[in-house]
Formats: sequence, structure tokens, C-alpha cells
Amino acid sequence: MPAVRDPRRREPGDRNVSDAGVATVFACAACVVLLALAGLAVQLGAVLLARHRAQVAADLAALAGAALVLRGEQAACNRAIELVYANKAELVSCEVIGADLLVRVSFQVRAGPLLGAGTGRARAGPVAATIG
Repeated sequence: MPAVRDPRRREPGDRNVSDAGVATVFACAACVVLLALAGLAVQLGAVLLARHRAQVAADLAALAGAALVLRGEQAACNRAIELVYANKAELVSCEVIGADLLVRVSFQVRAGPLLGAGTGRARAGPVAATIG
């Protein structure tokens, strides 16, 4: 009677190579991809946060400065600068066009080693009255 060979045991010269360890390699590759996607999501979140904060700072600065437009561009822009800095943003430009105040603001957010930058702009002035 011939000897029965254990199918789990490999002998030298066997061409049937098992796939042991392939799942580990695929799992490691999947982890790297997931970490890269998570990093990208954090960066995107930082950019969106910076853009929203810049827009809020620009809106507030334009509204506050527009109340002082009749006192001159200097007074209106000084008030806008105060509110921009109170929101921890940077004023890019401030100008009076007619009776409107146009404000451009930038804001930077740090998310660990990543940096997100956003800009906002706003225009405020008197509302035109409409009659009937």
C-alpha cells in the first residue's frame, strides 16, 4: 500500500506555491490608501474652514465699515480693519466705491502640518429704497 501524503506539507521541489501572506500585503496596502484619503479629507476640511472664516470676517468688516462710509474712506476702512483683526484674519484690500465698501480678506488655518488658506470678499452699502 502506497504511503499517503499529507496535502498540507510541502516538500522540496513542489510547484504548488501557496498564497500565504497575500492577504497581509493587501491589508497593508489598503491601510496606506485609507491613511492617504484621511489626510486628504483633513486638508480639504482645513481649506473649507479657512474659506468660511474669511467670508465671515469679510461680511462683518464690510457691514461695520459701511456704517462709516459717509465719514470717509479712512474711517470706514479703519473700522473694517478692527473687525478683520478681531476675527484673526488678514485684510487684503479695502476700498470705497460710491457709497459701498468693498472688503477682501484672507484667512489661514493650520491642521497639524497642513495649511489651509481661504479668501472672502464682501460689499456693503445703503439699500436702495423702492416705492410701490
